[in-house]
Amino acid sequence: MESQIQNRELISKDYLIRRTKKFAHDCVNLALKFREDRLGNHLKSQLIRCATSVASNYRAANLAHSKAAFTAKLSIVIEEADESAFWLEFAKEQNVIKSEETDKLIKEGYELTSIFISSRKSIQSSIPITDQHPSSIKIINNKS
Repeated sequence: MESQIQNRELISKDYLIRRTKKFAHDCVNLALKFREDRLGNHLKSQLIRCATSVASNYRAANLAHSKAAFTAKLSIVIEEADESAFWLEFAKEQNVIKSEETDKLIKEGYELTSIFISSRKSIQSSIPITDQHPSSIKIINNKS
């Protein structure tokens, strides 16, 4: 039973690594279609930066040495996924890009954000309080 759970966790991790990488590729490919002006170039740069950060930081999170380090890295992934959705929405609202693909990527950005928020909540609930915040350790040690 334990090996089945571990296999599911590995599949889930690998699946999310692939999914975040695909999100990054799809956002880059869309950004390269943005109109060529000052705003288009700015939004292109912002979207490429944060969308690729989703994938790279999730990959890095999986190398974390502790649950607390994993949680911290996951927080970056959450912020970058949400920011990606923001830049996609903004580009659409500013008519920098007209594409049905934009709506799909906005949805994917929010889905990834939700997935990682749920993961962070689950991980945080399993971390002892002393591992969550450095000041907790001092308070506990001072009571001894």
